[in-house]
Amino acid sequence: MTVPKPRPEILGIQPYVAGESDLPGINRVLKLSSNEGAFGTPPSARQAIIDALDEVFRYPDGSARRLREAIGKRFGLDPDRIVCGAGSDDLLYQCALAFGGPGREIIMSAHGFAIYKIAGDYAGSRVVKVPERNLTADLDAMLAAVTPATRLVFLANPNNPTGSMLPAADVARFQAALPAHVLLVLDSAYAEYVTHPDYEPGIKLVDASDNTIMTRTFSKIFGLGGMRIGWCYAPPHIVDVLNRTRGPFNVSVAAQAAAIAALSEPGWVEAGRAHNTKYRPILADGIAATGVKVWPSEGNFVMADFGTVEQANAADEFLRSHGIIVRKIGGYGLPHCLRITVGTAEEVGLVIEAFQELARHTNG
Repeated sequence: MTVPKPRPEILGIQPYVAGESDLPGINRVLKLSSNEGAFGTPPSARQAIIDALDEVFRYPDGSARRLREAIGKRFGLDPDRIVCGAGSDDLLYQCALAFGGPGREIIMSAHGFAIYKIAGDYAGSRVVKVPERNLTADLDAMLAAVTPATRLVFLANPNNPTGSMLPAADVARFQAALPAHVLLVLDSAYAEYVTHPDYEPGIKLVDASDNTIMTRTFSKIFGLGGMRIGWCYAPPHIVDVLNRTRGPFNVSVAAQAAAIAALSEPGWVEAGRAHNTKYRPILADGIAATGVKVWPSEGNFVMADFGTVEQANAADEFLRSHGIIVRKIGGYGLPHCLRITVGTAEEVGLVIEAFQELARHTNG
């Protein structure tokens, strides 16, 4: 029997595996697997979602004009150079489809965000994963991997799942060395959490070049992961391409309303950043005190390195038995590590207690 068959490369895609949410038989679950904001959704955004119910029978504004204006006001950007999407994933896909394709190459770091590989394969591109140095993107090696067929480079900063951050000067030198026909996509999903003085999310590079785009999301510090909304800032000619390829109504009425409200929630971002700045090192130090290596992170998560796959799996099972869901990251080539979101102060304390109990259990 014959059936419709997709392009061969489609069947080679490993579907994205989202963080788990439930543990059967456990009443209270700490979901620390998806890097969601520690404090949920801003109150004004919750109200905006409720208020939008009367309008959800209507199609949304396909250009997301009011939202683009709100983003522009918040970050000092030209709204005409902003494109919104159903999460930043949507925009990453559109970049891969529009600029990639058969006979073209996409470059990413070995432990970069999984969607880059999926989107590249979907587009029919050859995706080149470049080995990292000390679990940080090796920019010199990535430059060396560029060929005449290269059309895109995906670079997350900070990176998920490793948490590593590249200084602004290094990223600027990297961008300047790229051929003009190569599009650099800077994924700055965790930008709001970064306090390092050498960090720049990509706005300056977009303004200074014609081949750089910065993507951002409302899924992390703004607490709107379930609404699926992200945005990018890009040169006018890239904006033109994305507006041709994206879905005509790719951001819902409720999502646009919620995002506009979240942007103006007084002190929300500042409080989230301050909490993360305080409790990320507490979480990292608490885990490290039990003998587990923790890699430096600039995101709202830490990556615990157990040295072996067996120890990581055993730790994951132990945490699950205590109602704590973290992220196994074997799909990122790091099966010996677990990624753990920085939750509330109480959740951070519970994770540390669980690791302490795990150490006592392991050491007998």
